[in-house]
Amino acid sequence: MKKLRVTVEGKVYEVLVEVLDEGTTVAPSPALAQTPVYSASIAVPASIPANGSGVKPSGAGDVPSPLAGKVVSIDVKTGDEILEGAQVATVEAMKMNTYIFAPKSGRVGSILVKTGDGVEEGTVLLQIG
Repeated sequence: MKKLRVTVEGKVYEVLVEVLDEGTTVAPSPALAQTPVYSASIAVPASIPANGSGVKPSGAGDVPSPLAGKVVSIDVKTGDEILEGAQVATVEAMKMNTYIFAPKSGRVGSILVKTGDGVEEGTVLLQIG
């Protein structure tokens, strides 16, 4: 086992990596020396949603943000009956709008963010019951 430090999106993680076959090498281009090949499984902890709700996707009716950004609009209200595929919100990232669609038909149970909120990828925006 080797202990390595890995940085993912600015966050530092210390991981243990099992070296499966230390003698395995790849055939590099002539300009490069031979380099050992290692296989590793790295578990990266999930981040806490930035909106402070602490709610992570857990049910089929949860509608998560597919990316980090700013909520531009919530296009439904609590109690609305919606169909699968209906546009429910818009999130802006890098000056581009991403439309969020309902994963299933049902009634909007709760809206967990508001226009202007910053959200991380995976933050639940609303729930459909």
